[in-house]
Amino acid sequence: MEITQPLPPQDGDFDALKSGLTKYNESFTGAVHKESISSFVKNDSGFIVGGILAEINWNWMHVQGLWIDDSIRKSGWGTKLLSEMEEYALSKDTNNIRLETTTFQALGFYVKAGYSIFGELSDMPKGHTSYFLQKQLHI
Repeated sequence: MEITQPLPPQDGDFDALKSGLTKYNESFTGAVHKESISSFVKNDSGFIVGGILAEINWNWMHVQGLWIDDSIRKSGWGTKLLSEMEEYALSKDTNNIRLETTTFQALGFYVKAGYSIFGELSDMPKGHTSYFLQKQLHI
């Protein structure tokens, strides 16, 4: 046996790790519904000017990113995308959502949308704070 040097993983290495971890976790939790989801705002030319990426895992939705182009920011598109994702979560019997944001991103936006802070990391990235938020959806 040996431990390899820290390097970027080779093809299949990360998949082997994820597979082993999933098998171990599911021995305690049973089979887990996992699903990646996205929704986009496209302009009249079909170009993406906003979007949201999320994943459902262990009956929680994790919003991995929400971006709105400066040209349409403050026009309600972020709220529409977030609401769409919340409705989708409920349709999958997923009542909880979590996400992260930083001091230079959209903390106020998420708090206004009903998310509450449950943790924070100072100096992540350097000179800023990362916030971890959650929201329990009601049927």
